[in-house]
Amino acid sequence: MTLHAVLERLPYFYINPSSVCGFEITNDPFLFPATSGMASSKGVALVTGGARGIGRSIALRLADDGFDVAINDLPGTEQLKDVAAEIEGKGRRTHISTGDVSQEQDVIDMIKSVVDTLGGIDVMVANAGILLMQKVFDTTVEAFDRTYAINVRGVMLCYKYAAAQMVAQGRGGRLIAASSLAGKRGSPFLFSYSASKFAVRGLTHVAATELAQYGITVNVYCPGATDTRMLTEMDEVTSGDGRLPTSQAFANNTPMGRTGVPTDVANVVSFLASKESGFITGQSISVDGGSYLD
Repeated sequence: MTLHAVLERLPYFYINPSSVCGFEITNDPFLFPATSGMASSKGVALVTGGARGIGRSIALRLADDGFDVAINDLPGTEQLKDVAAEIEGKGRRTHISTGDVSQEQDVIDMIKSVVDTLGGIDVMVANAGILLMQKVFDTTVEAFDRTYAINVRGVMLCYKYAAAQMVAQGRGGRLIAASSLAGKRGSPFLFSYSASKFAVRGLTHVAATELAQYGITVNVYCPGATDTRMLTEMDEVTSGDGRLPTSQAFANNTPMGRTGVPTDVANVVSFLASKESGFITGQSISVDGGSYLD
């Protein structure tokens, strides 16, 4: 599918036809059109998996930074309303767009609803992901495919359709996704998960090289053990039989001597989403207290 074929599937409020061909890209990726409601905004950010944990923290930090923030999670995720209320409480516009990021039409509809409501997309944070802890011999095809559908295909679809919108807008943008420490170093129980997070880094490398001509940067953050519901679930699986829980083992073997918290990751995303990060692309930023040294 060509870029023009992708563009035909999405609605655009701000189209610069020459930018679609990659010829005229503004030098400032955050030079926004003069439209009502956006005068004091840095632009529009969309965060998938935004109802809790790291996604919630990222959404709130970007709102603090001055972005209007759309949030996504699966239908029926009640916490989205609470996060939206917090964003509005910071004086920023928000929008809830539910959907499954592994489904192409859901991602197309998500992009459309954000553009229709907030007027564009300038920062795409593909944060949604799942962790199924299984050893090699316990991993089923179904579990492997489900992990890849959400963690890899979901990122691919978000990159593809958010980037198409950014190209049509003609003002560059930021694509940011969730990889993991497990995307740099494999560990027991993470057979499918680790493979999926390595794959996210591969997608990012290619997207960064192809999209630079449009003023779009593409980077990933790689958290270590971070204090979220996912870490609690990991502890339940890994503790016992004389083994330390993942959180304790991580803290014991990390120079900083602790597990991470969601705001540690949100701080990195804040920078990657900023104008000041414009010469950084294709990178995998570790947020792990020094557990993995590149």
